[in-house]
Formats: sequence, structure tokens, C-alpha cells
Amino acid sequence: MRALVDTPIWSLAFRRKTGDMSAQERCLERELAELIREGRTCLIGPIRQEILSGIRDDGTFERVREHLRHFDDEPFDVEDFERAAQFFNACRAHGVTGTPTELLICAVADRLDMAIFTTDSDFRRYAKHLSVRLHVPRKVYE
Repeated sequence: MRALVDTPIWSLAFRRKTGDMSAQERCLERELAELIREGRTCLIGPIRQEILSGIRDDGTFERVREHLRHFDDEPFDVEDFERAAQFFNACRAHGVTGTPTELLICAVADRLDMAIFTTDSDFRRYAKHLSVRLHVPRKVYE
């Protein structure tokens, strides 16, 4: 199954030095590398924008942008935005609020039958009420 990789995972890989990562973070970074090697990663424009936003150093911005250009953005359909609104309403009915971008991620992942690879705990709350799946790393890396 393909995985829609969320901002926190990309940021971990691009912005953190391996020596500064916890064992769990290194596991997530290696899982991302495996997904990339297998051709199973997906990206959407809003996530690309989030990753690049806030990078103050021009050199770092260019390096990250060049890395990301190896990944095409999944296109949106009108139905994605409508589904995101439905997801917002469904979550809200259960007392769970989400951002438009997060619920758009859920809608695209649902339409394309992808799991969401993230460390953002909000997605665990959404998954309780929506038809979305979260990607779980396949193994613990030493």
C-alpha cells in the first residue's frame, strides 16, 4: 500500500541530523527511506508547502526543494474538497476538530486508498471517526 507522507515525517528526514534523533525518530526516518526505495511515497501540494515554509536559510530551502522535486504531487479532485468538508463535519459531530489541510490529507488518502504516515496525534483522533488508515512502520530498526 502506498503512503501519503505528512509534514512531520518529511521534516524529520530533511531538518534533523541523524545523531540528534531518538531511536524512534531514526526508525521513522528509515521507514521513509524504505518507502521511497519501494516507490510507495505520495505527496500533495499543501504538504510540500508546509515543509518548505519557515526554512530561513536560502541554501537549506533550495536543498530541500530540490529533494522534494523528485516527488510528484497527487492531483486534487473537486470531490477531495467536498469529502474533506464531510470529514470535518463528521469529526465535529464527535467533538473532534481538525484543520482544513489535515482533513484534505484524510480525503485524498481515502480516495486513493493510501495510509497516512505521520507522527501528528490528531490523525489518530480522525481515524477513530473516518475511513482513513495510518501507516505503521513495518519493523523496529536497531
